[in-house]
Amino acid sequence: MPAPTFLTFPLVVVLSACLTATASAQTAPHPLPQRIQVQAQADVSVTPDMATLEARLWERTPAVAQADDTQADRAALAQARERLEKRTGELIRTLEQNGLDKQAISAGSLLIRPDYVQAPARQGEAEAPLVRTQLERPISVRIGDLGRVPAILDALTQAGVNSLDGITYDLKNRDAASDQALKRALEKARAKAELIADTLGVKLGRVQNVQESALPVFAPHMATMRADGMESKTQAEYRPGEITIETGVSVDWGIAQ
Repeated sequence: MPAPTFLTFPLVVVLSACLTATASAQTAPHPLPQRIQVQAQADVSVTPDMATLEARLWERTPAVAQADDTQADRAALAQARERLEKRTGELIRTLEQNGLDKQAISAGSLLIRPDYVQAPARQGEAEAPLVRTQLERPISVRIGDLGRVPAILDALTQAGVNSLDGITYDLKNRDAASDQALKRALEKARAKAELIADTLGVKLGRVQNVQESALPVFAPHMATMRADGMESKTQAEYRPGEITIETGVSVDWGIAQ
């Protein structure tokens, strides 16, 4: 009787199945991405159209020994305050005469603090420090026409301000500049997404998600100055420069089928 041959049939079936699975794995297409996500940053530079100038006026009482300053001399304190309020009023009137509205001038609250003074040494030995009381009024001036900055500074120096703390340049309409930066960031995001889609050979679908990845950064430009030596016979020049607003976005596009 011949040997049975049915044992070879399962081997043929198994081998065929393996070959079919291998061929399917080699020909299966790679899955395409379901979306394209990009991030973009943009900035715009804008010329300022307004400025805020900060100045201070102060008066001081006579200096006395620190040990004797248990209670400030009421008469000296009253006289110093009277001088300070008089100068403050004169300064405000001078600014108004230079064309500034009342709403553009802010005179801050009265500040009172001790001011320590090192007494001169006697016979090589340091004396105990002296102390006096300083009364101070901050003045803030908002200037809507930057061409008037030199004239306003002249008015302040002629009024004898004790300190000019600087000019802060700003924009009257910050929202318009922020919108411009945001629009530019979105345009850059679309350009990046179109480049990616073209490179991969796919088409952009609808926007699926969009958000600001970074809120607009708005930093007013500040120029510092000193009260000493501000008066000059020559015309001073003040250049506000530019203010830069930065922002960023993150946008997801679907893949068109």
